[in-house]
Amino acid sequence: MLLNLLQDPHAQHEGTKAAAKAVEETGKVDIGGTILHHITNSHELELPFFGVVKLPHFDPIHIGSMTIDLSPTKHVVMMWIVALLLLLVFTVLARPKLIPKGLYNFFESIIVYIREEVVRPNFGEKTDAYVNYFLTVFFFILFANLLGLIPFGSTATGNIAVTATLAVCTFLVTQYSAVKAQGVVGYFRHLMGGIDQMDMNIAMKAVLIVIMVPVEFIGLFTKPFALCIRLFANMTAGHVVILSLIGLIFVLKSVFVGIFVSIPMALFIYMLEIFVAFLQAYVFTLLSAIFIGMALHSGHEEHAVEAEHH
Repeated sequence: MLLNLLQDPHAQHEGTKAAAKAVEETGKVDIGGTILHHITNSHELELPFFGVVKLPHFDPIHIGSMTIDLSPTKHVVMMWIVALLLLLVFTVLARPKLIPKGLYNFFESIIVYIREEVVRPNFGEKTDAYVNYFLTVFFFILFANLLGLIPFGSTATGNIAVTATLAVCTFLVTQYSAVKAQGVVGYFRHLMGGIDQMDMNIAMKAVLIVIMVPVEFIGLFTKPFALCIRLFANMTAGHVVILSLIGLIFVLKSVFVGIFVSIPMALFIYMLEIFVAFLQAYVFTLLSAIFIGMALHSGHEEHAVEAEHH
């Protein structure tokens, strides 16, 4: 139910209206409703000096039993802003400089680190073919994470639909790389875990293959699923903790709690969230590189075994 609310802006809007109505009737602040309003998606933007701005709403497209709603939401707008920032920043950085300094030096150090410490150990001589993908993933997630920490901003990576899409991209690259490295036959043989090449009787091989193939097949999806949930949960949890700490001021109605507990702890978690924004972008990129690298190397290892037998 919570996941449906986090993805459905219409449900979120109804929940916000219900929370506002409850405040009017009881005179009490709905902390839970306020938190959900902040972390969930909607068709509204909250802007300084302008207040709440309604986003355009388009009629849904119905294709059989499937409904497609192309109306922009605040998380979609945040992703547009991230894409625009990436274009602007790296268009400027693309201009060569003899002596890098400032932000140029900062971004260059990150790019070199991702290439040398994340991509190269997993891809070796094929690093250049994959480095652009991982740099795009890293900086997209990083900018989205940081944008959600700005006042009136929203964390697009706190939407499970966004993290699932990023995970699907890694999944598709992984499977394409595996098929390209191993061939179609080798790809499906890999699902057997090398059992077909083991020296044992046919009956035992058949039993092990029946067990191994479903396990390997499920494993293809558990890796991207873990990427999706990890990023979503970490980016959502930080905002919930910060808003909960601030909410203590209104729940306990205590100036002492606000000055000496809620505000200092919220500031500490906020600073920690800046670190988490970098960490989660790095973890997603690193694990994606490991998963794709494993798909490439497994094919090379099997070819090496076959060459030894011949």
